[in-house]
Amino acid sequence: MFLVDDEKFIVDLYRDILEANGHSVVAVASDGEEAVRKYKEMAEKPVVIIMDQRMPIKDGVSATQEILKMDPRATIFFGSADLHIEKEALAAGAKGFLLKPFRIEELLVAIAEAEKDKKQ
Repeated sequence: MFLVDDEKFIVDLYRDILEANGHSVVAVASDGEEAVRKYKEMAEKPVVIIMDQRMPIKDGVSATQEILKMDPRATIFFGSADLHIEKEALAAGAKGFLLKPFRIEELLVAIAEAEKDKKQ
């Protein structure tokens, strides 16, 4: 997993929950620009990117567009408190949108489906 969020406590929470459920977090970024740079440098791409929208320097939709331009197979899920951005995020290529605060089960189901799709 690659976690992109400017709120450290959210990143720590995601990491704890994901790792407790058998997933590994391979990278973390605190803004969209850092996310694009780190993704570009990754030799092995993550199965899923969990992207926030409102971040300094570059927002999640812009970062999503840039990452998908580099790698159209990237799987990006938005986790955002901004419901108004859902249509824009999905139009940019995000595979799903989870409205914060969302239930952890929702995230785990989305990740399981993405992993299944990548194996096919």
